[in-house]
Amino acid sequence: MQPQLPARQAYLDWLRIFAIIGVLFFHSAMPYVAEWSWHIKNKETSHALLEFNDFAHRFRMPLLFFISGTVSYYMLQRRSGGGFIGLRVRRLLVPLLLGILVIVPPQVYMERLTQGFKGNFWSFYQHMFTTGAYPKGNLSWHHLWFICYLLVYDIVFAPFFVWLISPRGKAFIGKMNWMAKGKWIYLLMIPGVLVYTFMALKFPETNDLVHDYAYLPYWLFYVLAGFICIANPAFMDSLERNRRTSLMIAFASILFINYLRWNKLEPWMVYTDFKLAPATYLFMAISAICAWMWVLAIVGYGKKYLNKQSPVLSYINEAVYPFYILHQTVIVLITYYLVQTGDGVGLLYSFTVVVTFMISMGIFHLFIRPFGAMRFLFGMRSRQPAVKQPAAEDVLPLMTSPQPATA
Repeated sequence: MQPQLPARQAYLDWLRIFAIIGVLFFHSAMPYVAEWSWHIKNKETSHALLEFNDFAHRFRMPLLFFISGTVSYYMLQRRSGGGFIGLRVRRLLVPLLLGILVIVPPQVYMERLTQGFKGNFWSFYQHMFTTGAYPKGNLSWHHLWFICYLLVYDIVFAPFFVWLISPRGKAFIGKMNWMAKGKWIYLLMIPGVLVYTFMALKFPETNDLVHDYAYLPYWLFYVLAGFICIANPAFMDSLERNRRTSLMIAFASILFINYLRWNKLEPWMVYTDFKLAPATYLFMAISAICAWMWVLAIVGYGKKYLNKQSPVLSYINEAVYPFYILHQTVIVLITYYLVQTGDGVGLLYSFTVVVTFMISMGIFHLFIRPFGAMRFLFGMRSRQPAVKQPAAEDVLPLMTSPQPATA
């Protein structure tokens, strides 16, 4: 008799779907956001969209990394550590290479056109590999950096993940049940808060993996937290039970941060003997706590209210990963022409969201979903006869980043 596998948690699927919808709204706003630079920029920008993006970027990446940690847990239920790594290479590395070679180059090309490049796409592509890495060169993974990071995390920490689901690992997690009582679950965020507090200002986000000294470990702690929480149901129950507390702290912290932002009181450049003042570290810690609390609140409320199956869930689960891979390229191509029209920001933004959604979903439905080769290239499972509920490994990885990043 085979051991019973953990039950599929529909709320995690819904949260990932909503997060990717948020990514669509976020990236569609970037050409029209005041102050922040991006690949294509409209002459007229919006401070309202800036506020939306500033709020969203604080927790959208952390939420996606947290959910990705739960994905890794479910993928390991049916396979060994080696099988897990092989699956992650197929599901992550193959789409990443496709993105670098096919999906992202049009984004860089359109940006170079705005900077004075006169050649056609083929002449651009022929020399792309000799120019070096973006932004100085033209070779980039742009918004697909998340896929690379997740691949590295899963390969490096595969032995740890395997141990955690082993009898000894389960016994260890069981000894941590005291953290599920009261408010002790918030101890999970301490390592990530410390990394962000003391490293984020010194090492700004790069998304290039090799020089991302602060954010590479910072994102990792969300992956680990997601894995540990889904591995111990008591932890997820604690997040659900403490969801109101998490939301209260998240709400209060974002109000405090924005009060300082709007009054230009952020303590960025306060130095004492050539060192950052305590107020700066305190502000950074509150920023990290804010991100964690939004993630924990969203997961808690999601577990409470979204743990429901739907006839459309299987289809959307298949669509969401290819949609993520495609959407930013579609946005850049569309906005290259839209910013030349001179129309109002509201109309341009709405058009960008709607048309990007339609084109990305159309490409998925017509050119990716029906064909085995395309499913492989976009990290999807092989096409199988329809079943009422998809397998646990269908919980696909998904993802952008604070203002300076391209994701």
